[in-house]
Amino acid sequence: MAEQSPARVLICDDQEMMRVGLRMVVESQPDLTVAGEAADGLRAVAAAAEHRPDVVLMDVRMPVLDGVTAAARIRAAHPGIRILMVTTFDLDEYAFSALRAGADGFLVKDAPAAEMLVAIRGVLRGDPMLAPSVTRRLIDRYVTAGSEPRPDDRLRRLTEREAEVLGLIARGLSNAEIAGRLYLGETTVKTHVRRILRKLEVRDRIGAVVVAYESGLCRPS
Repeated sequence: MAEQSPARVLICDDQEMMRVGLRMVVESQPDLTVAGEAADGLRAVAAAAEHRPDVVLMDVRMPVLDGVTAAARIRAAHPGIRILMVTTFDLDEYAFSALRAGADGFLVKDAPAAEMLVAIRGVLRGDPMLAPSVTRRLIDRYVTAGSEPRPDDRLRRLTEREAEVLGLIARGLSNAEIAGRLYLGETTVKTHVRRILRKLEVRDRIGAVVVAYESGLCRPS
């Protein structure tokens, strides 16, 4: 059987030391390789078009063109490329915009190498990677702070069970955890999740979480 090629990672950060650190982490893994680097958002968009990486590590704050806008342009031009935003707690005012731009997850800049690799491999599998701490701050700041829920007619399309599953997704539970909580098979949960994404007309679980909180279906505890 032919050996699978390493996943190609594009590193985009204006800080050279950060790029060096991420390169070292990526290149230490046999299943990952660095496809290229970019020091500003405009070069990141060009590099994504040139190298066609499997995943982009994108700093949210980039010169020339900010990371959120760069991520949105990459997503529009190359829907198959996964995008993992690199953020810090004091910069998460940009994170909710990145969700809307189609980011697949967030990586905290000072995360340990093992956590970085989990996040990279997670988005490569198609799993949204959103740290609970980032989720909580995003929700508190952008969805619930001084804002009223916005009714969303798409929620009416969900069955009672699907709404229940969506609520657990919004609280950060995995499919396995939801299955255990609701006494369902994990395959059944996956079916519910697929139907929820289709009915809400969102691309992934992160999009579903945004709908759940903006509509008032879920509130932070």
